Amino acid sequence: MYHTLSGNTEKMAKAFAEGAKSVSGTEVVLKKAFDATLEDLLECDAIAFGSADYFSYIAGALKDFFDRTFYPSQGRAAGKHYAAFATGGRGGETALAVLDRLCGSFKLKKAVDSVSVAGAPTSQILVKCKDAGGRLAKAASK
Repeated sequence: MYHTLSGNTEKMAKAFAEGAKSVSGTEVVLKKAFDATLEDLLECDAIAFGSADYFSYIAGALKDFFDRTFYPSQGRAAGKHYAAFATGGRGGETALAVLDRLCGSFKLKKAVDSVSVAGAPTSQILVKCKDAGGRLAKAASK
């Protein structure tokens, strides 16, 4: 699940999805945050969240998802594995910290190191995303 305006975060999301698909038996659903639902969260085995860093925070679309699903998911999403990725002029580190804090509120379990980049993702960053997606899928299958 991700939000993008420039397309940079979407490139990273697609690389995460590609890596997850490389794990046998993994079904991947790639959604923009405004389109994601409570059922998407509850039915998945793992989830990756991607956002650009907007004003030292995550995209409003992701915040909207967390707001819409927090109370209805109480106790039902705990323990699911997650990963986070971000883009931003300063590298996306602030957005990653927010995502980690919000995922902690949902009691999700971080499965892999976060990936972030300042500006557009390079081929090396996309390889890191693909690797992280594969590791997230493997963590969920255990």
